[in-house]
Parts: sequence; C-alpha cells; structure tokens
Amino acid sequence: MFKDITIGQYYPADSVIHAMDPRVKIALMFAFIIILFFINSFIPYFLVMVFLFMVIKLSKVPVQYVLKGLRPLRWIVLITFVINIFFIPGEELVSFGFATITKEGLKTALLMAIRLVLLVMGTSLLTLTSSPIEMTDGIEELLKPLKKFKVPSHEIAMMMTIALRFIPTLIEETDKIMKAQMARGADFESGNIINRARNLVPLLVPLFINSFRRADELATAMESRCYRGGVGRTKLNQLALDSKDYNAIAFCSIFFIGIILLNHWSII
Repeated sequence: MFKDITIGQYYPADSVIHAMDPRVKIALMFAFIIILFFINSFIPYFLVMVFLFMVIKLSKVPVQYVLKGLRPLRWIVLITFVINIFFIPGEELVSFGFATITKEGLKTALLMAIRLVLLVMGTSLLTLTSSPIEMTDGIEELLKPLKKFKVPSHEIAMMMTIALRFIPTLIEETDKIMKAQMARGADFESGNIINRARNLVPLLVPLFINSFRRADELATAMESRCYRGGVGRTKLNQLALDSKDYNAIAFCSIFFIGIILLNHWSII
C-alpha cells in the first residue's frame, strides 16, 4: 500500500510540462483545485478529466503511475461515497428500512468521489513534474511579495518543500519497519480493519525515532554547507517565463472560464 503513494515523488522526464516555470505550475494547480470545488455537474467534470489526462500525456508520466497513487485513497473515497449517498435528503430512489438512497444523495456521492480522484491526480502531477529545487524556487518567488510584511518567504518555501520531499522517505522507512516486524512474527494483514489499524500502532515509535534522526542529519548537512537562510543567497538559475508558460496560462484560463460557464448552464 505504501509503495502506491506518489504524492511528493518526482518522475524525471523530458517533457514540456517538466520544462514549465514552477510558479506557473503551482498557480495553475491552485486554480485547478478551486475550479473542482465550483463544479457540481457531470459534464464539466468529464471535460476536466479529459483535460487532466491530456496534461498527463504531455508530461510523459505513465498514466498507470499516476493512477497507482489512487489506491491508498480507495477507502477514503468509499467512506465519502457512503456518507453522501445515505445521509443527504431528497427524492427517494431505494429504501432499506433504516437507510434511504435519494436522487440528490446519489448525485452528490458520485460528484464527491470524482472530485477526490481528480484532486489527488492533479496535485500529485505537480510534484511528479517538479523537482524539490524547482518547488522551493517557485514557492519562494510566489511568496516574495510578503517580504514587505517581514514574512520569511525563503524559509517557508524551504520547510514546505522539505516536508513534501520527506513523504516518500517516510513511506520507505515505514515499509522497511513493517517488513522487519513481519519477519519477527508481526501480522499487519489479517483481521478486520480495526484490528489491522491497531496492529500499526507499534510502527509509530520506530518511525518517529527515524524521522527525528533524519531531521537531525539533514540539519547537520545544511549547517556543514553554511546554510543560513535566504538572506544574501544567490541563485544559479533565475526563473523567467517564456512562450510555453504564457501559452499554458492563456489556454488554462480560457478552459477554466469555459468550465465555470458550462457548469452554470449544465443541467446534468
């Protein structure tokens, strides 16, 4: 299960999406998330799904690799679907005595499931096509206007990027600890979901110890390289927008506006 998590991982490839300015990718990702929460019809969601798969194709990241990141979320999607389908009032479709499925509940449940899937795929695509250095530079540049209010944009960007980068590292550590404990007789796969969750508790102590150890090693490595924050730092590669970035902004802006208008007029 842990190997299926793709958020925070970088997939190296020579594509137009990888070559885009990280500021543009981060800004478009936030716009994509906002658009998803405005949509309440199936046709706009279908067009957004086509758009997302088109971007995945341009990024040269295998579709199977992106879809693999959805496997750990299948229980969250299922629970969200069940909660919405049974607890939203409306026109009755099927009744089981104590539970009733309504037309509005079924529509909301399907829309929420699609929204979660697209949300995870879109956000994971950002980290898959942007290296940690690019993410740091992009976040720092976007937060730079806040420096006027004495907000440490470089430090915030560095912390966010390190936290994101540590996701696959912690997943790998968890997998190693699980295999070591399974070799000593631990059972993480049998029993119901409550027992399986209870069996994961012994993983927390060694995982926290390894996390603090890695954090201390990272701090020592940064200090040994004379890292003192963003004051006085220069960059080898300066971020600059070019034609592909402007084309992406223009195309996505037109598409997002069209999706909002279509959602307003759509009846399905």
